[in-house]
Order: sequence, then C-alpha cells, then structure tokens
Amino acid sequence: MQTLKHYSIIALLLVLFNCNAKPEPINYGSDGCYFCKMTIVDKTHAAEVVTKKGKVYKFDATECMINFMKDFETSEIELYLSNNYTEPEALIDATKATFLISENIPSPMGAFLSAFENKAEAEKFQAEKGGDLYTWEELLVKFKD
Repeated sequence: MQTLKHYSIIALLLVLFNCNAKPEPINYGSDGCYFCKMTIVDKTHAAEVVTKKGKVYKFDATECMINFMKDFETSEIELYLSNNYTEPEALIDATKATFLISENIPSPMGAFLSAFENKAEAEKFQAEKGGDLYTWEELLVKFKD
C-alpha cells in the first residue's frame, strides 16, 4: 500500500510539472508560424499562445495568432503573448498590451500591427508614425471578420 501511495504522489507531481503553462523562447529563423507556416524571423512582431496544459503555439505575427483563435477553443488558452515592438524578442501579455495599426510600421502579414507594453510607448509611436490604437478586446473585434 505504501508503494502505491509513492507511485501516486510521483505520478501527480509529473502531471503538475508537465502541465506548466509557461512561454517558450522563439527560435527566430527556424521556428515556423503555426497558422501560416512561414518561418518566424521578425523579432518585433512575433506572438505565442500557451494553453492551460502547457502546449505552445508560435506565430510570426499577432494577426496570425488572432486568426488561429477563430478555429481553436479559446477557453483552453492560458497566455496570449506578443513581441513588444520597442524591445525585440521580449514577449508581453497581449491582453494587457496596447496595439498600433500604422501603415508606416510594416508587419510580416501586412496588417501593420505592432504591440506595445504600455500605452505611453504606443502613443509616442502613433505621434511619429500615425495610425490607430487598440486594446486587446478592440483588436479582437476589428479582426473578427
């Protein structure tokens, strides 16, 4: 009986550690976009989804991540992450980011969409490059169709 308890505890610990929802680094130049299959090379526009079970999906642009969500059970998603435009390779919480759509800042899939960790940074780039600012919720509505 003691052995069964030990095996049960070990199995439980393995399950808990294997279902850890955390981001993975993007290997630029070798990882492919889960949605469009392009190689991820742009270090300022990539994105990532992490499910509650810890599965990671990588994207070459936030707009690919949003399009992927249309055919995925979003209740299973733990983290939505986008690259911070002002800090290449740094993933930020997309649900708290401010997004800028400006035709003067190209993005890999042509939506001209960039993510910023805070609204002040986004407003600074908006003043320089033009465009419109969006919250995560507003962005989802815009890309819904």
